[in-house]
Amino acid sequence: MSEPGAEPHAALVLRPPRHRVDPRARRWWAAQALLTLSGPMLLTALVMAVLSVLFFPGALPWLGPLLLVVLVVPGLGYLVVMPRWRYAVHAWELGERAVYAAGGWFWQKRRIAPLSRVQTVDTVRGPLQRRYGLATVTVTTASTAGDIKIAGLSDADAEELSRRIGEAAQQVPGDAV
Repeated sequence: MSEPGAEPHAALVLRPPRHRVDPRARRWWAAQALLTLSGPMLLTALVMAVLSVLFFPGALPWLGPLLLVVLVVPGLGYLVVMPRWRYAVHAWELGERAVYAAGGWFWQKRRIAPLSRVQTVDTVRGPLQRRYGLATVTVTTASTAGDIKIAGLSDADAEELSRRIGEAAQQVPGDAV
């Protein structure tokens, strides 16, 4: 409840971070989907359909639509939709006092960490990321909320961002200095 005569505070709106991840991240996320979820689902559907044709041809009229609804459509949907959706959400920005990242898919989150709280900056390149020339920058802060991960950056952008965060964190007085 506000006091009489006090003006109400305007609601602050958090704008999205300015920088998108590298467009190759969509292919990287699609490859991850093929290896972890979509690929196994589609392979399972194919094996079950072939086994049905070879050994249980009478089951194909009901098994075919079941495989389509349970495995094929969700597997292809995830493979097509997830990389595009993640690319639309993932972004980052480095300001004078904070690093800001947005990410996720179903559970989207935005994190802002003051540079004064930065403890370490790591660059990670897994085998699949290296195949696409990508990296993930992880900013560890003095926070219980966890790290800030900026995934899907080009190798050059990741190195530059790591360097800039490290330099900026040293310039800002606070816990990390």
